[in-house]
Amino acid sequence: MAHVVAGLRSDATYPGGPGVVIKRRERSACPIADPATKDDLWIPRVAYLGWLIITRDSRIQQHRAEIEAVKASNARMVALSGDEARGTWQQLEVLMKHWRGSEDLAGQSGPFVNPRCTGRSRPSTSLDPDAAVT
Repeated sequence: MAHVVAGLRSDATYPGGPGVVIKRRERSACPIADPATKDDLWIPRVAYLGWLIITRDSRIQQHRAEIEAVKASNARMVALSGDEARGTWQQLEVLMKHWRGSEDLAGQSGPFVNPRCTGRSRPSTSLDPDAAVT
């Protein structure tokens, strides 16, 4: 999914993504060179850059290390969730359905995780950096 979106937009990239020119706009190579980079390393890096993270991790709320990295770095994350977001086509459907709303989230302060599925979008889960993960 990320390859498709990054092939169309100069403001989107993915781990290992090369630098390219799209519609006369240059995009540098992704600073996360290895797609296997651990969450606790790449999440703070992209949060520092001010990027909105879009992930297809449908079980994000159960991954404590990832949630801790989001909280610690004040990251802003959209998680494509639900059974309908399993394949690339279905993920693209979910992403496109919620694209404008996700762009609006880019202007909000973190940390948060906002689940998106083909049904109605749910409110963001604000992650208080001082609260314990349960």
